[in-house]
Amino acid sequence: MAAAPAPIQPPRPSPADGALVALERVSKVFRRRAALRDVSLAVRPGSCVAVLGPNGAGKSTLLRVAAGLTRPSAGRVLVRGSERDAAARLRASVGYVAHSTLLYEPLTPRENLTLFARLAGAAAPGERAAEALRALDVDRHADRAVGVLSRGTRQRVALARALMGRPPLLLLDEPFAGLDSAGAARLLELLREARDRGAAILLATHGREAALELADEAAILAAGRLRHRGPVSGPGDADLAHAYLRATADAGDGEPVREPRA
Repeated sequence: MAAAPAPIQPPRPSPADGALVALERVSKVFRRRAALRDVSLAVRPGSCVAVLGPNGAGKSTLLRVAAGLTRPSAGRVLVRGSERDAAARLRASVGYVAHSTLLYEPLTPRENLTLFARLAGAAAPGERAAEALRALDVDRHADRAVGVLSRGTRQRVALARALMGRPPLLLLDEPFAGLDSAGAARLLELLREARDRGAAILLATHGREAALELADEAAILAAGRLRHRGPVSGPGDADLAHAYLRATADAGDGEPVREPRA
């Protein structure tokens, strides 16, 4: 009697399936030094991935590639499963915060955000700017030149610009830098709201606190390589701390890469 044919196995889903943005085997080389090495990472609507790692790990470069601001040396970036016109499609749908605030310092926060809203083609750009400034509690500084504001206030304005218009993708590089406890708490609240309404969030940070508060998954970079990816679990950070130490302890692939600052 002939053996029954083996059941047909369905194709295994790609890690990028359902992702708003996905990096597939991405490497980035600056002057023959690798800032990223064969990194694959995806972030889906309604989720937050925290990218952790020491200085020089490649976090800022990863976010710049994901934002379409720099092209990978190898690999590809997919937006909703397609590589075609990925950079242009990202520009229309991303809120991005870099190490630098990327604000025009002679202009006021109101003028900065109104300008960005106009460039994005928003209806009623002045109203959109005012709403975003209120959300980050910087409306009282709305008409002072950015250049005279404190570091924390400038960071709030940069965050207001990134969150303005409720973009479906948020790429945030150390977004809590410079914020006081009230500002950090307000940002966490806004990011939870964004995630819960379906935004995809990729958050690069040195600390584990933000990952535990907000992220569904943690990705740990060291020397440009993705050393660990897994769910954020447990009421404390013991598990994540152990994963971090294990992932970074054997990262001796040469000197840390100096990442370009935005």
